[in-house]
Amino acid sequence: MCQYSSVEGMPTDWHLVHLGARAVGGAACIIQEATAVSPEGRISPSDAGIWNDEQALAYARVNRFLASQGCRPAIQLAHAGRKASTAPPWEGGAAVSEQDGGWPVVAPSAVAFSKRHKQPHALKSAEIDWIIGSFVEAAQRSLHAGFEVAEVHSAHGYLLHEFLSPLSNFRDDEYGGTFDNRIRLTMTCAKAVREIWPEQLPVFVRISASDWAEGGWDIEQSVELSKRLAAEGIDLIDVSSGGLVPGARIPVAPSYQVPFASVIRARAGVATGAVGLIENANQAEAILQAGDADIILIGRPSLLDANWPINAAKALGAEKPDWPQPYARISELPSQSRT
Repeated sequence: MCQYSSVEGMPTDWHLVHLGARAVGGAACIIQEATAVSPEGRISPSDAGIWNDEQALAYARVNRFLASQGCRPAIQLAHAGRKASTAPPWEGGAAVSEQDGGWPVVAPSAVAFSKRHKQPHALKSAEIDWIIGSFVEAAQRSLHAGFEVAEVHSAHGYLLHEFLSPLSNFRDDEYGGTFDNRIRLTMTCAKAVREIWPEQLPVFVRISASDWAEGGWDIEQSVELSKRLAAEGIDLIDVSSGGLVPGARIPVAPSYQVPFASVIRARAGVATGAVGLIENANQAEAILQAGDADIILIGRPSLLDANWPINAAKALGAEKPDWPQPYARISELPSQSRT
């Protein structure tokens, strides 16, 4: 969950406390927010980044604490593409001019996301090669920073997803037109990260399984992409949806994206993660027991409750939820004696 609280891409004390609290609260793995592989890949000037060694060193401090609590630190490597150079949500989210700290944006084709976003520059082949290299270098820095899971972000209308969808990719070269060409950038970035990431550590890819728009990316294409990613050694597909075009009609409801994860798991033969309006322990457990996904990823509920995993364990009948040692004696006191 993007915090829009970084300075020149660097994590701050906010990140140490924010992420650390969720590790203390029992999270088995925490995926660091969408983290830009280059300055131009940020969603906003306040976004996280890992394009230099100073940033990696700052993340190492955070990751040491997460690991000390039994939590696996993970990072989501991202490039915002045509949705870059915008203000944080609480400042309206509109395009930020270069005079105010913004930058030119790029995309597969010169088509803006919306009237409130900048007109992108269509990437040339050499620029695409540079972006692939940026993902590799970011993954290498992530290893040095102590991250144990890498996730390649190819969802929500950001750059890699923009290449996947025929609604945003109008190229006529090796990166556009056919399905094989449109998936080329996601496949190349994922394969390149997998090649430099230690074999014993997992690599995820996050996708939007549907654009929820006619003529766009859909579940059938997602299944085929997932099969090919699995063949390259990708360990898990983190299955979300939407984000490519404004105004998409999305039938939002509890667990509304879980069927996508279930279909991909069954037909692509790869582990999946379920996301989206999964809010309570019984709901999450039912998804796992039904075989619809292999892991549950909790976003918004964990922002509201840093102890969501521990409270979920209690709700599911765990005899001794795994409270951190400094809190454990308090949790064992009779309720009337707690002060």
